[in-house]
Amino acid sequence: MTTTSVTVHQIARPDGFPTPDLFRYVEAPLPEPAPGTALVENLLLSVDPYHRELMDEDGGWDLHAPLEGRSIGRVIASRDPGLAEGDVVFHRHGWRSHALVTLGESGTRRVTAYDGVPLDAHLGILGGTGLTAYVALTRFLGLADTDDLFVSAAAGGVGTAAGRIARLLGVRRLVGSAGSPAKVRHLTEHLGFDAAFDYHDGPLPGLLAEAAPDGISAYLDNVGGDHLEAAIGALRDHGRIAWVGAVAQYHSAATPPPAPRNLFDIVGKSLRLEGVLVRHFGSVQQELEDFLVPHLRSGAVTSDSTIVRGMDRTVDAFLGMLRGENTGKMLVALEPRG
Repeated sequence: MTTTSVTVHQIARPDGFPTPDLFRYVEAPLPEPAPGTALVENLLLSVDPYHRELMDEDGGWDLHAPLEGRSIGRVIASRDPGLAEGDVVFHRHGWRSHALVTLGESGTRRVTAYDGVPLDAHLGILGGTGLTAYVALTRFLGLADTDDLFVSAAAGGVGTAAGRIARLLGVRRLVGSAGSPAKVRHLTEHLGFDAAFDYHDGPLPGLLAEAAPDGISAYLDNVGGDHLEAAIGALRDHGRIAWVGAVAQYHSAATPPPAPRNLFDIVGKSLRLEGVLVRHFGSVQQELEDFLVPHLRSGAVTSDSTIVRGMDRTVDAFLGMLRGENTGKMLVALEPRG
């Protein structure tokens, strides 16, 4: 077994879009588990849009320290009585080849191995990505078969999960936006969207009106900015908005895009807008798995992922995700280090 580990550190703050020189790969001796901890060799790392916010001065990531992220790994040594060698666990000590974890701490839990369900699904549609979509649709939007739903950034991790889950919940009409013609085709040809558009093709209000001529009743927002403004305009009276992310402003914290000019229509139309933080809904995890696993086993649903291979490509995967190079969830697969 290897005697060293690799972690990714952030060494400087970004000014606009992040660049590779802001990160450094650091090699160190493999840590020894202390009493109550287990050593995990990571198998899959998640790189997520919210990580961009963590990079800023007040974001949460310290410089010259291992970074945080969701991960799936296998226990290779344990002094935690709740974890045995060979156990596969979910934890939040990603962006590194190995991690010390404690069962129940910071969301660390065993991963249930379901026959016919790939491991990457536990960071995709069965992970925080899918849980975000599921909670937004069921707890915040109360999606029903009478709803016409618009999903922004619909070809990303949360967007693809939302599309698949919305179809299972029986949504009447499903509309999405994406950033390329290929992604638009993927939404309509493979994910069951009734209509989709490339947001580069013109003013958003017109594109959305063409895709949803009768308007929409619910909106799952991954973008903010002009997408939110267009959605407010398209929502019918008593419509609902579940706001998950704001990718439109992640790279411009100093000068964020202007707020939607039609915010007061939220009052005029009696709309409801709520922000979604998935960390408050860990108790829904088993419900999500009970709901989706039969569909994953049958092949009716897949976990959409773009997988980059190699620890040394973690930063590449992160920057690629921010540029929209992924379809579905962007993940990094680590090869065992022997």
